[in-house]
Order: sequence, then C-alpha cells, then structure tokens
Amino acid sequence: MKLSVLDQSTAIKGRPQDAAIGESLALARYCDTLGYHRYWVSEHHGSGSIVGSAPEVLMAAIAATTARIRVGSAGIMLPHYSAFKVAEQFRVLEGIAPGRIDLGVGRAPGSDRLHAYALNPDADRAAENFPQQVLDLQNWVTGTALPESHPFHRITAHPGGPTSPDLWILGSSNYGAQLAAHFGLPYAYAYFFSDGQGVEEALALYRQNYRPSERFPVPIATICVWALAADTEAQAWHLASTREYWRIGFELGLRLPLVSPEEALAYPYTETDRARLDAMRRKALVGTGQQVAGKMNELAQRLSLDELVVNTWTYDPQARRRSYELLAAEFGLK
Repeated sequence: MKLSVLDQSTAIKGRPQDAAIGESLALARYCDTLGYHRYWVSEHHGSGSIVGSAPEVLMAAIAATTARIRVGSAGIMLPHYSAFKVAEQFRVLEGIAPGRIDLGVGRAPGSDRLHAYALNPDADRAAENFPQQVLDLQNWVTGTALPESHPFHRITAHPGGPTSPDLWILGSSNYGAQLAAHFGLPYAYAYFFSDGQGVEEALALYRQNYRPSERFPVPIATICVWALAADTEAQAWHLASTREYWRIGFELGLRLPLVSPEEALAYPYTETDRARLDAMRRKALVGTGQQVAGKMNELAQRLSLDELVVNTWTYDPQARRRSYELLAAEFGLK
C-alpha cells in the first residue's frame, strides 16, 4: 500500500496565517524522509481556515527542498486560469524536480462566487469549457502538438525537457470520474468531502468507462481520506475535537482558523450538533496508528485501491507530524 499526503495549509487561531505555509514546507520535508509517495497541496480562496491559495508557488518550494517524494496540486482550479499559463507553470516545476510533478486539476471554484469572479470574471463560462481546457492542458504540458485546426496549434509550453508532469483529474462527483475515464487519466476522489458518500459509484464509472491512453494504459485511482493517529486512542479523539468543532462551523457557513482541543471541547454543542458529531465519529479514521491503519486497509481493500492520500488537521503541528509518523510505521513505509 502506498500512502500519500494532502496538505491544505490550515490556519491556527492566535497565530499568523503565513505560519501555515512554513508548517507545510516542514511537513513535506518530514514526509519525504518517512517514505510517503506523494505530497499534494490544495487551492482555496477567501477562507480563514485553509490559506493555501497558490499551490503552484508552494509546490516550487517543496520540490526544491525535498529529495524523492512526488509533489503535486490537489488541485489547480482550472476554470480560474488560462490552460496555457498552467502548462507553463508546471513545465517550470518539472524543471525543478524532473519526474516528480503531479498536476491535479478540478472544476470546482475552491471559493465563493465573489472570489471566483475576482479570479476570473468569466469563470462560469470557463467551467463549461473545462473538458476542452483539460485536453489543451494535457497536450501542452506533455509537449504534444495540438491539431492544426486548433487556434493555438503553433504554441508550445516552455521549458521543454525529457519528462513531463502526470495529469490527474480530481473530483467528488461522477462528473470528474467520467471525464478522467474519457481522457484516460488518473482519478482522485475527495472521499473526505462527503464522508465517502458516492465513492463506490464514482470509482465504478471511472473503471467501467476507462479509455486507455498511451501514458496510462490502465485506470489509476485513489481517494483522499481524513485520518488522525496518536499514541493512544483517547489522545487521538482529543486531538480530533479540533476538526469536529470546525466541521460544525463549516456546515453553518463559517470558515474559521482551527481552535485548540480544549476550546473545542468547551463549546456548548446543541443536540443537533451532537447527533451530527456521532454520525461523523462512526465513520472517522481516528485512533492509534494500528487502529487507523486497520480501518484504512479495510477501506482500500473494499474499493480495490493500492494507494490512499491522507489529510490530517491538528491544532498542534507536532501532533500532525506524529500522526503521519505513526501511519508510516504501520504501513512499513521507507
């Protein structure tokens, strides 16, 4: 089983937001030494919780300061941008870390409508053109010529080189699964968005409709889960209370920095809140390293996966590093 990381650069209450970027760099270097397969960073805008707003910039710093781990975006929200500009950015990243770059793209805005409009006033129309954007990006980033009928067929994304990034489609619905299958691309499902609802259908659609491509002759799929391991089960649940508090706020439309477990546990939850937390806990991948690894293995076996991407939030950065360390040990990463 391969394990990978999704890092969202979460802000912590009482600390400067830019400290989250430093923590992302430190965690990437640590996960590189632990043997994780990939390190992906996300794109969000207008959030007081998730402050990783420019994955291509953060990726450059990570790629330049790690040795072997693959570095990627999860993802670039493509309707905000020119596909050509994204291709050039990732060709530069490939020059920094040849053979180690993943280009994950999504269609969702990663923000509210106001921020999406500020990024691209034509974002709604661009979202409709997402399949064409993906096709153009796929050609430009790999150095494949566009058809002569294409208005940009004379354009090449520089710098060139002997290797090129792997393009992934990201999603949490059937749309992304079907698009990835149509283009013969790897697919990553955001399992943690919806506590896994719809994952079986999405993966089945992807595998059943997959059209082999030269680079990816067989379907490649993974899912991103939220997981937290600690030295004891009680400690793990104590740490997880930070995200539970955030999740209740998120469902009320709040996007706040992460609070300490003590503040989270002192919050006067309503009966409705507690019922929601109980439902979340029944599916949560929380516990000791052995307990979490067991649940993850069961999930991977049920979905026929040989790789899982792990997202972990904690108030204390050291607790997050410890969680990734415990899982690396349980899975025998090197």
